Amino acid sequence: MDRLSPAHDNLGTRNGLRVRLARTPEEIVTAQRLRYRVFYEELKAEPDSASSQSHRDADRFDEFCDHLIVVHKTQRDMSGHFNIDGGEMVGTYRLLRQSVAEQNGGFYTQSEFDIAPLLAAKPELKILELGRSCVLKEYRTKPVVELLWQGIWNYVRQHRLDIMLGCASFEGIDQKVHASTLNFLARNYAAPSEWSVRALPERYVEMKTDVENASDTKAALRALPPLIKGYLRLGCYIGEGAVIDRQFNTIDVLIILPVSNINPRYFTHFGQPDEAITY
Repeated sequence: MDRLSPAHDNLGTRNGLRVRLARTPEEIVTAQRLRYRVFYEELKAEPDSASSQSHRDADRFDEFCDHLIVVHKTQRDMSGHFNIDGGEMVGTYRLLRQSVAEQNGGFYTQSEFDIAPLLAAKPELKILELGRSCVLKEYRTKPVVELLWQGIWNYVRQHRLDIMLGCASFEGIDQKVHASTLNFLARNYAAPSEWSVRALPERYVEMKTDVENASDTKAALRALPPLIKGYLRLGCYIGEGAVIDRQFNTIDVLIILPVSNINPRYFTHFGQPDEAITY
């Protein structure tokens, strides 16, 4: 896996896949179309009239965010697919640095969670908001997920960021379906007071449902979405309270991942925090 210099928007390669930043408005539109395919057509989110007509998942944040994309070089017939750069866009992740958010009305996360206390408590640390994560169904494999993480990590190192933060989702809005898993997260991965973030009062959904017992632990772990499970392995905290997002047909929890929490064994594979990224 290549590690690339800050002078380039390429952030990693692996087995015919490349992760990089979108370079043009047309590439961002392709990322929005990919998101629409996954969120609305596959996962049954409810599009508004604009999204229904455009077949794009888009909002005001897209204009000033960076868009991480995974491109698969392929020789197959690309008719009807997400053509890009001699291949196919198969995954995307939206990245918003705190310095950019502060110039453009804040973070997307603030529509669901009150992060003001965290910002006040950690003024010396720089936040990266992660959002709109999606990968085409046929590419949801370990190599693609690892490449997305490599791209995020190289971006974090380029910009010397200190905290990764963002909403992660459970599919469906039936609280009973996810009750034991939400309870497990709240009781085992709650953020300590200095990292604490709560769901907005008007959107707050209690995650703790009963006392934790060992018989539920394995079932809760099995039910965790792979993205959340990956963040837990890295050392994340979970914010207090969940949020029901009816448009996207999800129950959201807040991921708070201080870079200082990441297990050093991951750096062997992805690169040390202070290691130069060479092209």
